[in-house]
Amino acid sequence: MFRQKSPGNIIVLLIFGLLLKMPLFLYPKQITATQNDEDYYHWLLNGINSLGTNNAFTCSLISFLLLYVQALMINYLVNEFRLITKQTYLPAMAYLLITTLLPEWNYLSSPLVATTLIIWIFIKLFRLYNLANARGQIFNIGLLLGISSYIYFPSASFIICILLGLIIIKPFRLNEVFLFLMGCLTPYYFLGAWLFLTDKLSFAAFFPHISVRVPDVKSSIWLAVSTLFLAIPFLIGGYFIQTYLHKMLIQVRKAWSVLLLYLLLAFFVPFINSNSSFSNWILLAAPFAGFHASMYYYPEKRWMPNIFFFIISGYIFYLQYWTNLWH
Repeated sequence: MFRQKSPGNIIVLLIFGLLLKMPLFLYPKQITATQNDEDYYHWLLNGINSLGTNNAFTCSLISFLLLYVQALMINYLVNEFRLITKQTYLPAMAYLLITTLLPEWNYLSSPLVATTLIIWIFIKLFRLYNLANARGQIFNIGLLLGISSYIYFPSASFIICILLGLIIIKPFRLNEVFLFLMGCLTPYYFLGAWLFLTDKLSFAAFFPHISVRVPDVKSSIWLAVSTLFLAIPFLIGGYFIQTYLHKMLIQVRKAWSVLLLYLLLAFFVPFINSNSSFSNWILLAAPFAGFHASMYYYPEKRWMPNIFFFIISGYIFYLQYWTNLWH
């Protein structure tokens, strides 16, 4: 069903997502901001809290909507830029599966909110290929990244990935790099101006908290199995992409290269302002979805992707309803 791009699949995807994410509503959690969350995220939670005393269900609803929208965005990215030869809903399906493998990836967090902007940034970045006048788009990419960094500051490290992406996607121009950096700094300029006008300007209030250390990861059998279900389809998908790479357009090859850079950088982002939660690792989910979608699409023998789909789905439902990990 998801191998075909039918308008009705949007509704099917919504139902599929609700089945996968039902524990969000069965076991809603009270969400609070931490010192690692930046001002924009604090303002978001304050706005949610102003709606009532119990924000648990509201946060779960917002989280589900963000995950569903992100699934559609990554699906658009893969289809619009021909990363897979046929229009499908496999990337969206893969994204919803991937983000359910770890319970922390489903609840509202600053990395989850920032992920929406990061995916949007890469959609805009891929549109720059053969674009005659790209200056406005490049400034907007920087602006989105600046806003993202003031929701979840470690996402600012994507400056490296975007700069490399600009070099890969289109010819290098120094003025475009300058425009991108100006866009990144624009949110900080307006924030500094507002703090100055309200007589609250200080280094602590203006500059985000930064610390670098190894994440405190608590190992378990569930984490090991979830990691395997992330890694194996990724490796298989990567094999098929490499096999068909010579048949792809240059634009598509460049897009896959940038997506791989995205994945590699996202792996190291949680080392900045790390904590014991796996929510910081959700930035990995979007590029993983592209590779997983290739694993579901390319094999000529359909039994292999079907087996993976039902095994992963079965594991997820077992994780949700017969363990206490979501409680």
